[in-house]
This record gives sequence, C-alpha cells and structure tokens, in this order.
Amino acid sequence: MVRAAVLSEQGKPLEVTDIVLPEPGPGRVRVKVVAAGVCHSDLSLSNGTLRQQVPAVLGHEGAGVVTAVGEGVTRVAPGDHVLLNWAPPCRECWFCDNGEPWLCAHNSDAAAVPHGTLADGTDLYPGLGAGAFAEETIVPERGAVKIPDDVPLEQAAVLGCAVLTGAGAVFNTAKVRPGQAVVVVGVGGIGLSVLQAARIAGADPIIAVDVHAEKAELATAQGATHFLVSDETTVKAVRKLTGGRGADVSFECVGIPATIRTAWSASRRGGHVVVVGVGSAKAVVEFSALELYWQGRSLTGCLFGSTDPDVDVALLLDLVAEGKLDLGSLVTTTTDLDGVEQAFEDMRQGKGGRTLIRF
Repeated sequence: MVRAAVLSEQGKPLEVTDIVLPEPGPGRVRVKVVAAGVCHSDLSLSNGTLRQQVPAVLGHEGAGVVTAVGEGVTRVAPGDHVLLNWAPPCRECWFCDNGEPWLCAHNSDAAAVPHGTLADGTDLYPGLGAGAFAEETIVPERGAVKIPDDVPLEQAAVLGCAVLTGAGAVFNTAKVRPGQAVVVVGVGGIGLSVLQAARIAGADPIIAVDVHAEKAELATAQGATHFLVSDETTVKAVRKLTGGRGADVSFECVGIPATIRTAWSASRRGGHVVVVGVGSAKAVVEFSALELYWQGRSLTGCLFGSTDPDVDVALLLDLVAEGKLDLGSLVTTTTDLDGVEQAFEDMRQGKGGRTLIRF
C-alpha cells in the first residue's frame, strides 16, 4: 500500500488515499517518487479539459529511485535515479522511424493500462502514464530515463515536463538564434523555462507577458529583459520594443484563443508563432484567410518541446552543470501530497511558478 492523490471523477477534488501497486510485470519498472512537479496539464486532466480514465493517480512530472524491475528490463536497475517520461516513444512506429519520437503513435498507451488498484480492488490508471502524485509508481521501461546520481532529484523532477517542453520549444521547435526578438505569453512553469532557454540561446530582447503584474520579478530573474502586463496595448508595446516590427519568435504558453491571438499579433511579418500551451478541444482560434497569406507567419504546435528525453535530458543536464540552466529557481512553492489541491488553486489564480510535491 502506498499513499497517492487519486482522481475519482473529473471535476472533483483529488483524494489522498492508500492504493495497491503490484510487483512490476514484464517490461515494467517500479519507482519510489522523491519529488513531483504540479503541471497545468494535471489541472486540465482533473477538470475535464483533457480526457482521463478514472479512477486515476495524476502527476506526470517527477523523479525518483528505481526499487524493482520486471522481466526483460535492461535500461534501468534497482537503485538507479530516474526521471519519469510521460510520453515514452515505442521506437518502432512511423513517427519514431522518421525522427519525431515526441509524436509517437504509442506514447500515450501506458495511460490506458491500469497500473494498480484502489483498496477495494478497483482498477487504477496512471495519469498520462506516469502516476507521479504517489509515494511510488509503476511505469513502462521507456518511461524511466536514467540520470546521474549526483543530480538532486528534487530539481530533476521539473525536467520531466516544464523544462523539456519549454526549453525544447526554444532549442528544437523554434531553433531560436542569437539576437532574435522573443516574446513569451504566459509565465507559468513552462513559460519560465522558455525564458531561461531564450536567454541561453542569446535572444534579445526577451519580452515576458502575463496578466499578473507580480510575476515581473520572477520573469526577469529567468531572463526576461522586459515584462508587460497583458492588456489591449500589449501588441503595440511589443512592437515598440522590437523596432516596430514585432517579435521574431512568439511563444504562447497558456493554451486559450485570446493568448494565441496575442502571440500571433505580437510577432512580425514572417515571424514564427509557437503554441506550447495545452488548450481545450472546444476552444476555437480564428484567422482570416488574408492574414494567413499576407503576414507570412508560421504557426506551429509544440508537443513536449519536440524532444526525445533519451537525448535531450542529458543535453539539458549539461547546461545545468555549466551553470546556464537553473532548475531550482523554477520552483516557487514546495508542499506535500496533501497540498496538491492548493497547488491547483494557485495555478487557477496564476500564482508563482512551479509547485513541487516532496515525498
């Protein structure tokens, strides 16, 4: 029996309760979770914006120590420190064969397979295949990425989604170049990661936009050269800071039509707009046929930062070792498992950066 935050029904609060995890079967790995970041996607799974089979243990951004492995597992062994990978590629489908493992046709399969039970024997599903809001979890072999033992697991946890997604959007999806003007709309955990990566890439200026004025100091600490409170003057303000043209690259990190339109309008003609935020299937964004033609902008969806964790985690940890990437500064609140609903409420109110659950 282990303690976990369980979603019994979408739209209802999570309940911290005991669950039962079996010994890991073939190709499976059991992990003692040391820390888990609370991502906005967890809130979206909780409130029904994203689909989720229930009952489920949410949480997909985490790190821990392997305690047991099933038959045939060779990538990791008991005692290894690992990062949870919520989108493990199969390495066999068309997308994987063509160098796009983040689009793997099977990377969400684990979320549809029960990984444990409730105390009464009811099947229990791992949110996004990870189930990190628990003292322990069971994941597919490729869902555990080995990391060096000297990397603090509490810091490593945020790599699992926020940093891989945000930094990947900069380095992989947009391929930001030195001197390019960047605007980041939405300064949550992922937006803060985008700011750090844009700074590392040499972007200038780096303009952060958020509806909450109190995030200015946090955004500046991550690399923003300017901070704007989002309102009807935002686009004009961005143009004023970019020679009247607009940003070369705009990153949208919220996932709603209004912020996507802001990111679009704040970019220059011929610019690149990268949608990183996860939105609802019911939220429709409209563009006129003329503006798509005339502006010459590219609009790109960005899933998991276009990353391959087996490759990109090591590259990001090199940046950490060089003192260029600061994982710890992304975490503005720490709590225990009982604090997960407060973390959701903080996200609803736009407070802080990442909340980290420590076990």
